[in-house]
Amino acid sequence: MSFFNVIEQYKDFDFDGFFERVTAGEIESILAKKKLEPLDFLRLLSPRAASFLEPMARKAQQLTVQYFGRTIQLFIPLYISNYCGNQCAYCGFNRAHAIGRAKLSLEEIEAEAQAIRSTGMRHVLLLTGEAPEITPMAYIESGVRLLKQYFASVAIEMFPMEEEAYRRLKAAGVDGLTLYQETYDQKIYGEVHLAGPKRDYRFRLDAPERGARAGFRAINIGPLIGLGEKRREVFFAGLHARYLDDRYLATEVGLSLPRFNPAEGDFQPPCPATDREFVQYLLALRLFMPRAALTVSTRERAQFRDRLMALGVTRLSAGSCTGVGGYARPGLRNAPQFEIADTRSVAQVAQAVSAQGYQPIYKDWDHLA
Repeated sequence: MSFFNVIEQYKDFDFDGFFERVTAGEIESILAKKKLEPLDFLRLLSPRAASFLEPMARKAQQLTVQYFGRTIQLFIPLYISNYCGNQCAYCGFNRAHAIGRAKLSLEEIEAEAQAIRSTGMRHVLLLTGEAPEITPMAYIESGVRLLKQYFASVAIEMFPMEEEAYRRLKAAGVDGLTLYQETYDQKIYGEVHLAGPKRDYRFRLDAPERGARAGFRAINIGPLIGLGEKRREVFFAGLHARYLDDRYLATEVGLSLPRFNPAEGDFQPPCPATDREFVQYLLALRLFMPRAALTVSTRERAQFRDRLMALGVTRLSAGSCTGVGGYARPGLRNAPQFEIADTRSVAQVAQAVSAQGYQPIYKDWDHLA
């Protein structure tokens, strides 16, 4: 069994016809339910449900406070290499782009760790391009072990791996995995991933489950909003999260909805989402997955992120740099994977969280032996 089998069940589903038949009465009935079924979730993603954002927001806030309290967990990304063997049409690290490539030494990783820790942050997300000949497993393991000396939680956002590789990284100190499918539409997936190992749709799709089997404490998934038809992408991301949540009870399942920001190249997303649509999708996810962590990154504008805190968000990145290095040497200007919109420091984001009536959490967790 794979989540691919779930996707196949909707192969001939008439999404447009379904949306046209959604009624206001159905939305009102769904908002009174304690647990939503998949088609309830899909109805909340419909154009008809856009008229119900206020009651959806009230219930989303109530559920979030019920399961998470009034807290927002902060994390920071750390890119250690931008070498990549993939040719993704939308990515700044695309192997065809003539950008400066860099790989941090262990000494440089430690300098970055010291700079990040000085902000108070205790949760780091480690990223690298897919170039195993340049950043082999031994290098990544060494980087993780080093980072564990500085941070309570080290998660990874990297290329998909076999289960045994995930087990090795868990042994080194990794406790969480973020992996975006980018698009659940297999046809579009092939059109935007032009070359490289990332072209393997199924291997990527099944990677979060391999991470759960390997014992990662937290798995975070999501689509890259803009590649495929938006409502379908969010629908399948929600189904994917519930699939994992139902099968791996010891794993915390989370979701992100990253939206396109400019990257190297001229790629224009065919299905961009408005702010109002983004809010609707976020609220629908919270109502469908009440206990799931919901992350909003610095791709989004500062004022918009502040408004989202009361709508179900539980995690925010802060003080982000999407190029290699840049924390220990702020003047370093490596080509970023994408441009960030919220350029505030960790302290400024924490202050904004407090101003919204929430408590910023710098440390995700402590492992007790």
